Amino acid sequence: MKIKNIIIFSIISSLLLLSLISIWKILSTLQGVKLDNLNFQILFILGFLVTFLNVIIEKKINFLIRLFIFSFIFIFIDGYLIQNLPFWYNFGSFLIICLFFNKLKKYNNDFFINEHSTQTIIFDFLTLFGIVLFSFVILFPFYMMLVTSFKTQIALLVNPLDFSINFNQDIKELFKSYFVIFKSYKFGKYILTSTIVSLGTVLITLLFAIPAAYAIARLNFFGKSFMSTSILIIYMFPAIVLVIPLYTVFSQLGLRNSIFGLLIVYTATTLPVAIYMLQGYFKSIPKELEEAAILDKLSWFGIIIKIILPLSIPAISSVALYVFMIAWNEFLFSLMFLDNPNSFTLSRAIQYLSGDAETPRQYLMAGSVIVTLPVLFIFVYFEKYLVSGLTAGSVKG
Repeated sequence: MKIKNIIIFSIISSLLLLSLISIWKILSTLQGVKLDNLNFQILFILGFLVTFLNVIIEKKINFLIRLFIFSFIFIFIDGYLIQNLPFWYNFGSFLIICLFFNKLKKYNNDFFINEHSTQTIIFDFLTLFGIVLFSFVILFPFYMMLVTSFKTQIALLVNPLDFSINFNQDIKELFKSYFVIFKSYKFGKYILTSTIVSLGTVLITLLFAIPAAYAIARLNFFGKSFMSTSILIIYMFPAIVLVIPLYTVFSQLGLRNSIFGLLIVYTATTLPVAIYMLQGYFKSIPKELEEAAILDKLSWFGIIIKIILPLSIPAISSVALYVFMIAWNEFLFSLMFLDNPNSFTLSRAIQYLSGDAETPRQYLMAGSVIVTLPVLFIFVYFEKYLVSGLTAGSVKG
């Protein structure tokens, strides 16, 4: 039974290693490496032998020694024996194998004695394979966008499928597209407009969502049950259905081509989910704290400011991040309501430039990178608050 589990483990792990190396080979071809063949069969057999022997000799040889021996064998056969590949490719393969073997550390001989070890291995590696595959699918377009932004018009015309970056050129030449879009296409103004709209939407949404969510969570009033369960009913209607009547109303009120008009629309679309997220968190806060505050003659407003808000920082942060990302990336309403280039947001500006046949593609890609990076950095930094805010409130007490 133990040998059978080890063989199944070796097959599954070798498939994972094959997928990782194959993705690395595809990325390498984009950097100018010419591959005669991907050699799937050889890589699979090599991965199977490496993982199988790693388990068999686990207690006889130190982990670091095994890591270097198997990495050297794999890189020598794949990067030198089959085809002589550049050093940076082999170094990347070495890092991949190191990460791969670090993942295999927990699968020791004692693990395979377990009766359900095979099921655990299958689910574990399927999860990891899914993460790798979808990460590649999601990140690859961004990689193409980033590389294209560093190209020149001549390079794109000569070889549109070349996704390598020439680091030998001057810094000003490398980032020329970014300098141009800020100087000639006024992207600094678009960034300022998007920042004002996004931050304004966050502030207004929280200003209304916090007291509304607290009222639903704590107070008793007519229609409370209906409101708490049907608050997300607005999301049953596609946004395109709401655009036409809103366009008519905003035109009559003179709110088109204005930041104030966008703030109204964005707040209306983000407020329901903000209330829904916050009310669950507020319900998890012990009522005893508020009862003690009432005995101290603290008003409801004072309870929210001095007790609820400090205890709800994770939930409020996650809601703020969620609302900011929606407002920053929103396109449909900005497309319909903004006609004047002086009031464009970033997403609307990208569409406006893409409709101009004279706008070089590298400038469009540079603008797309600028749209993506702020949200990416904010999400990475505040991700812990987003996760804790989304999960908090799921268990009361």
